[in-house]
Amino acid sequence: MLDKLKQEAMRRGMKLMSNPKVMKMMADPRFMNAISQGFALKGRIESEIECRLRKVAEALNLATREDVETLRRSISQMESSVSALERKLKV
Repeated sequence: MLDKLKQEAMRRGMKLMSNPKVMKMMADPRFMNAISQGFALKGRIESEIECRLRKVAEALNLATREDVETLRRSISQMESSVSALERKLKV
């Protein structure tokens, strides 16, 4: 179902991009600058939200995604070390 949605979105996007009015608009530097600023704003908003969520999680003593990923990496490294030590003991 998701693949069908993606395909339909791509099909409609390609159709839209071939429209002469859209092509003219895309050629306007002011429009492209506005699009660029929109993407930059989106990035800043996401960054600010992440920062505030991190602060809330810290205040509530909750683990963040970063904490969980760090823990997963540490566990994986420890498991590798244990496996290596077990192999050495068997030899």
